[in-house]
Amino acid sequence: MKRCGSFSSLNHRMARVGRDLKDNEAPTPPPQPWTVTPDFTHHAHTASLSAVAVNSKYVVTGSRDESIQIYDMRKKVEHGALLQHNGTITCLEFYGTAHLLSGAEDGLICIWNTKRWECLKSIKAHKGHVTSLSIHPSGKLALSVGTDKTLRTWNLVEGRSAFIKNLKQNAHIIKWSPDGEKYVTVITNKVDIYKLDTASITGTITIEKRISSIRFITDSVLAIAGDDEIIRFYSCDSQKCLCEFKAHENRIKDIYSFEREGQHVIVTASSDGYIKVWNLDLNKINNVPSLLCEVSTKARLTCLAVWLDQASEMKENCGKAATSTEANESEKPSAVKKKKVCGMNKSGKLTKQRRRIVPAKRKLEAPLQKKKKKQNSSE
Repeated sequence: MKRCGSFSSLNHRMARVGRDLKDNEAPTPPPQPWTVTPDFTHHAHTASLSAVAVNSKYVVTGSRDESIQIYDMRKKVEHGALLQHNGTITCLEFYGTAHLLSGAEDGLICIWNTKRWECLKSIKAHKGHVTSLSIHPSGKLALSVGTDKTLRTWNLVEGRSAFIKNLKQNAHIIKWSPDGEKYVTVITNKVDIYKLDTASITGTITIEKRISSIRFITDSVLAIAGDDEIIRFYSCDSQKCLCEFKAHENRIKDIYSFEREGQHVIVTASSDGYIKVWNLDLNKINNVPSLLCEVSTKARLTCLAVWLDQASEMKENCGKAATSTEANESEKPSAVKKKKVCGMNKSGKLTKQRRRIVPAKRKLEAPLQKKKKKQNSSE
């Protein structure tokens, strides 16, 4: 009996020691702070920047000066300029490494080949301005909205319009979800959520201020920034606010997100001149993200994108942020030294030359598909 008692006492002590070890386990360490340092700076335009986009090699910027500037981020050099549009460049979006779509106040959407930087197709997309565009993850479709109160679906395989939906008001933002099963439009302070297969609204999110930027964090979680200092996370399924927090001291102009080394990172840019980098725990979406770093640009930011140097990803502490500021329109443009620049005359000055456009009757050879096989779909 004593022996049995001794085993029972030993088991009790072992269980207690186990509990003590569990209680004394070190908590999960917080994310290490990051640092941001200037890496490449260039006076890009003669007017304020209005759009920016990145892929694995290039950063492109659009401006009120009607031009699109190209930068090779691997070599840290200016690569040239695209002068197809007449009017402010309103939206830019890459699909992979081979194609870029641009939209502007002239109502055109242009499809660019990024290997030769030639315009494959110029589409008269809207009667008014093109305010926003978004490419489906498959690369076969694109959506655009404009000041003619229409939402248009584009068949990018054929390079033609596939569907037109009339809106009650002008939408200024449109975005596909990462899985391509839904898309959202923004009209002033309201987000309408559409289901792809029915093209019908499944829910609406409304905030108090005008919405300046949105970003899908996951297929069902949307980050929304308005003309205030608050970032809000909403569920697309329930349209309920999951979390909100004060991110800046002035209105937020843009949001960007990416995955890096197992972390989900959000980058925000504000009119207060600050860029802030946040770590978001997707398993605790209701918690306020932790601040990884911040930097004051001492400029009025207008848009934001993040270029990740894949080659040195393991060596660097932070993605490089491609940001834009409102430039003084009276400033003279800096001299362009690149030899091969679209629209440059012999004297070295930029001119309004036009790039060759593929005739409308000629079908595009799957402009946003990596494979060169002919596509017969007509979505």
